Amino acid sequence: MATERVEKRLSRHRRVRRILRGTDERPRLAVYRSLHHIYAQVISDDSGRTLVASSTLGSGLKAEGLKSTGSREAAKAVGKTIAGKCLEQGIKQVVFDRSGFLYHGCVKALADAAREAGLEF
Repeated sequence: MATERVEKRLSRHRRVRRILRGTDERPRLAVYRSLHHIYAQVISDDSGRTLVASSTLGSGLKAEGLKSTGSREAAKAVGKTIAGKCLEQGIKQVVFDRSGFLYHGCVKALADAAREAGLEF
């Protein structure tokens, strides 16, 4: 049953990625959520590079004293961190790629926190 769920998510991800594309002017903010962590990358598909990355594994987030790395609070911290790093590099607009995950819970918390910190998508 778990493999069927993963296959459905990957099918949704492939379907959306046919249309969604990050450029150098407006890169793609890709989110991956596992059971224990959440990861975010800002990717330029034109140049094939990861411009900015952040996750709950980062040392900066451990200093904030989060109880759980898979919680909404951790996702909010990752969203703020990724937005701050983007703004430092001059990236203000991104395209949001939820990677086939439902837009609720941790994914929504990360997106809302990134918007509050100054990213536009």
